[in-house]
Amino acid sequence: MISFLTEYIRHPRTTGAIAPSSRYLARKMAEQINYKNTKTIIELGPGTGVFTKEILKRKKADTTLILIEINQTFVKQLQSQFKDVPNLHIIHGSAENMKDYLQELHLSKIDVVLSGLPFTSMPAAVSKNILNRISDFLDDDGSFLTFQYSLVKKAFIQQFFQSIELKKVWGNLPPAYVLSCKKVGD
Repeated sequence: MISFLTEYIRHPRTTGAIAPSSRYLARKMAEQINYKNTKTIIELGPGTGVFTKEILKRKKADTTLILIEINQTFVKQLQSQFKDVPNLHIIHGSAENMKDYLQELHLSKIDVVLSGLPFTSMPAAVSKNILNRISDFLDDDGSFLTFQYSLVKKAFIQQFFQSIELKKVWGNLPPAYVLSCKKVGD
């Protein structure tokens, strides 16, 4: 098993945590998705696949799941762990290049984007580019789900998604906020 701490030390701006997310946080994130009506899910920064496992337990067989991970070590682990899963695409690259990846897969809209990206530690310009891409490709009724360890970036995220519902997950170390975001308020 990969040492998450080692990857954090090597790449603190892109790994964002010293340990994988807890199963409590993964469940809370995964249960925000309406799987019945979801055809395409993108997971940004899946790391070691904690959220991926929860999504795979719930998604329909014909729902496409796309994982975009920048860390090569994590990509190799994901490829090994999920090599036989149908309708799953693992992409080694940056979420900033989401447009290119979606064009290669002939996709124009996404139903759900789930993110483990550390927006607090990323440069503002990179965060802005990624959130613009998500907003551009997210279906009008789609959801952007992310978690953060603080609410420092909530106002920043709200520039792209006017409706944000918050839930705190205490069963994670450190406790985390789940942000369930929509383009327009309900």
